[in-house]
Amino acid sequence: KRMRVAVVHDWLYTLGGAERVLKEILHCYPGAQVFTLFDVLNDEQRAWVGYEGSQTSFLQKIPFIGKVHRSLLPLMPHAIEQLDFTGYDLVISSSYAVAKGIITGPDQLHIAYIHSPMRYAWDLQHQYLRETGGLFGLKRVLARPILHKMRIWDAVSSLRADAMIANSAYIARRIRKTCGRASTVINPPVSVRANPTPSPRGKHFLAAGRLVSYKNVLAVIEAFKLMPDQHLIVVGNGPEEKKLKASAPSNVVFKGFVEDAEMRELMSTAQALIFASEEDFGIIPVEAQAEGTPVLALGLGGAKETVIADGDEPTGMFFDEAEAPAIAACVGAFIARRAEFSREACQRQAALFETQRFRRQFMTAVNRELERAQFDRRPTLQNLRPEKKSFRQHLVRSVAD
Repeated sequence: KRMRVAVVHDWLYTLGGAERVLKEILHCYPGAQVFTLFDVLNDEQRAWVGYEGSQTSFLQKIPFIGKVHRSLLPLMPHAIEQLDFTGYDLVISSSYAVAKGIITGPDQLHIAYIHSPMRYAWDLQHQYLRETGGLFGLKRVLARPILHKMRIWDAVSSLRADAMIANSAYIARRIRKTCGRASTVINPPVSVRANPTPSPRGKHFLAAGRLVSYKNVLAVIEAFKLMPDQHLIVVGNGPEEKKLKASAPSNVVFKGFVEDAEMRELMSTAQALIFASEEDFGIIPVEAQAEGTPVLALGLGGAKETVIADGDEPTGMFFDEAEAPAIAACVGAFIARRAEFSREACQRQAALFETQRFRRQFMTAVNRELERAQFDRRPTLQNLRPEKKSFRQHLVRSVAD
């Protein structure tokens, strides 16, 4: 019997780190059916991820869903629970919001890859309220009880998965804290070029990623106001772009969205990547190290697991808070120690997170759970030859088993 596989992703409207994980999961299980709340990718983007079409929820019918979905967070638990997985043997969810809350049957194995517990309901609730205008007035009165219910749903729905995989040790701790469950740690895949040809170092530092408030790009820009003789290039776009450009000094240049080849060139020629957000894992710092470039990062979250700040072969440095003075001080300290950071050390560190490693670890973890599920479903002697016994005898036999 050929195993039927379904892969569930929260939503598909842009290509980011979570979508790279989805791409590799689909590479491990070609022909798997993709399920998602809504899908507004174009055909070229879908081909890059590795699927032709997806099954979506009723949210797909909402106009401009890709732009308004953050305001629809309260509808998402109900929407994800309506997806039908009848006939599938293995269901893999790729979840940073609600995908892990799908409903499966007792003979279906559900493995949840957790990018993060639902951050909008937990530690990013205040950012979510700001972005949706819910800090004041009637919206605040309505939003806070809704987020309280979302936290309850997030914790309860985490029990539905048969096994959990966390994308970092940091996220494994968050899962334990919010859901009370243990998880296996498998870091996300990072595309690492074999033997990249290094480009000469430029004069610029680099900040890259989606321009949203929690990335703290504003603090990086403010730091370069304190260092007018240093140059910063900002790559990416997002809702904060206009605000960031308005506050930027002349030594900060915005590139917007760039293709992979140009991004690699900017990374390879940068003095260092500056990464000021507390990320669940953080693929960009690993990509920068793959190009031989050190990373100056906020000393919290996943960056602590991917950047080496001590020892004989450091690959970066940490600053304690996402504030301009701390970032500027870190940049100054890096410049004074620049000769200690080698391309080779950075590339060796990045190689620990390459794509083949993810595929191998992920399929091993899934196969282990499949074997465990088959063992749990085996017929027992009592199933084959039922006998009339007292309750006490049944209890003793069960304890002995």
